[in-house]
Amino acid sequence: MHYRAWEVVQVRAGIAYDCDVLVVGGGIVGLSTAYAISRAAPGTRVTVLEKEAGPARHQTGRNSGVIHSGIYYRPGSLKARYAVKGAAEMVKFCAEYGIAHAVTGKLIVATERAELPRLHALVQRGRENGIPVRELGGAQIGEYEPEVRGLAAIHVGTTGICDFVGVARQLGAASGAELRYGARVERIDRRPDLGVAVRTAGGDVVRGRVLVNCAGLHCDEVARLTGDDPEMRIVPFRGEYYELARPELVRGLVYPVPDPAFPFLGVHLTRGIDGGVHIGPNAVPALAREGYGWGVVRPREVAGTLAWPGSWTLARRHWRYGGGELRRSVSKRAFATAVRRLLPAVDDGDLMRAAAGVRAQAVLRDGTLVDDFLIKEGARAVHVLNAPSPAATASLPIGREVARRALEMLGSV
Repeated sequence: MHYRAWEVVQVRAGIAYDCDVLVVGGGIVGLSTAYAISRAAPGTRVTVLEKEAGPARHQTGRNSGVIHSGIYYRPGSLKARYAVKGAAEMVKFCAEYGIAHAVTGKLIVATERAELPRLHALVQRGRENGIPVRELGGAQIGEYEPEVRGLAAIHVGTTGICDFVGVARQLGAASGAELRYGARVERIDRRPDLGVAVRTAGGDVVRGRVLVNCAGLHCDEVARLTGDDPEMRIVPFRGEYYELARPELVRGLVYPVPDPAFPFLGVHLTRGIDGGVHIGPNAVPALAREGYGWGVVRPREVAGTLAWPGSWTLARRHWRYGGGELRRSVSKRAFATAVRRLLPAVDDGDLMRAAAGVRAQAVLRDGTLVDDFLIKEGARAVHVLNAPSPAATASLPIGREVARRALEMLGSV
């Protein structure tokens, strides 16, 4: 059945609002925003629309569960400030509500001489971001990880792990917001003089004074439905993981030295809160925004990615890097070879396929990968347009910032 937008969803003068703030997206950032609004302005009516049957089904629930320290991010950036602050707050939040977590620390290991300058640069960046870092020689790595080999390493003590899905559930419960699951947004009517009205796939119409877009993998689409030009597109990258059949080989968290040209951290080893060790992710283009395997293909979404000029520029610039990632995607042997740079004892049979995730990476028209968190405003709308890792770690500060903008907007209408 087809509808014209004005027949389906329309904000009309004299019609009661269902809520003050309407949040689209029930991941950890959307739920943190609802939570922050309730803390900053008790009595504000908040409704959260989530298309899935429960919270945190995508980026929040499909990552390695790491509470990042903030060491990687440019000093002064939102990522640096929010990750450092968010890591401490996340540990406190988990402790307060009894959510599984641990502060384990992690190693960042250089396995080649060419990586040593980048490792030393990370030490300096960590200090600029206020993060305690211990430098290690190759012989000292074994104090933390007996099976890991490298030329040098740094130990970052503030890194941890937690159950981010549990955090998201608690944020939703503590927010007092109305949480509507199975509510896929189909149409939005935004009137600057009145507010926003959203029609869901089930036919419900929800009216609010201000809209907050925390739709993650679909945030650019929601922005365009609102009538705003996000000036970027989400290009989905699938991160594939393996589980280690011999988890005793790894005590905690072990990372390679990242390539500064990319926002991806490389294949790393993570002992999770369940005691298992996950290895990954790589980063390959996904053929759907929720393309968790090569068999998931959505032609309309692929066409949308290919129609964005930045996608082609990105491919031309980084085809060599992408080729290596694709090779590790289709070949367990190639993936295991990458892992053995850090963990020589691993063989191909130690790797067992695990659930994949998809990173919602914002790409500009000129092919630039948006490196920092990106939050933009329109009339009666706040859009979170780039919030991949470490957004889960930083979700409490991000939620407060988005809530501040939404409440300021609410106070001015």
